[in-house]
Amino acid sequence: MTRVRKKVNSNTGNIRIIGGEHRGRKLPVLNLEGLRPTTDRMKETVFNWLMLDVRNAKCIDCFAGAGSLGFEALSRGASHVQFIELDKPAAQQLSKNASLLRIDAESATVQQGNALQVLETLKEAADLIFIDPPFHKGLVQSCVDMIQSKGLVKAGSKIYIERENNSQSLHVPDNWQQIKHKSTQQVSAELYQVV
Repeated sequence: MTRVRKKVNSNTGNIRIIGGEHRGRKLPVLNLEGLRPTTDRMKETVFNWLMLDVRNAKCIDCFAGAGSLGFEALSRGASHVQFIELDKPAAQQLSKNASLLRIDAESATVQQGNALQVLETLKEAADLIFIDPPFHKGLVQSCVDMIQSKGLVKAGSKIYIERENNSQSLHVPDNWQQIKHKSTQQVSAELYQVV
């Protein structure tokens, strides 16, 4: 007799926190079109770059999605992460995952909405900003321009940008200095520091 395997159509996947207080914890993530959590390998690279910068940092996760970068920063001692996510169910999942990790509202804020519109309302400069938008939407340049025009960075702030490889050239402000860069077949990861 042949067994027929049922296809499981799961509505959730998960991300894993790779370092810090919550190391090894898995968090549920909705399987949504365009949601592309940062891989563990790339996360490891990024947080090696930021090893001395995360503790007590105020962070903005501009296109939070699964919250992979923001939750990693919180696990490693960031004082606050502002998660911004357009998709309502994904934003709700970010709030649920913050509760799962027992992260209070003083340490994590989730705002559901268009990242550029939310950034326009923010008043305080961040120590660390993650820009990791959906690919092929042309959002990186607009986000960089908004961050600069609203004064959301200061001397010493770091900005991590993850975008598709071979994308359009990026124009950053003169006082943003690229300090790290790594490319894979599909992804370009860049770290800038405001001088």
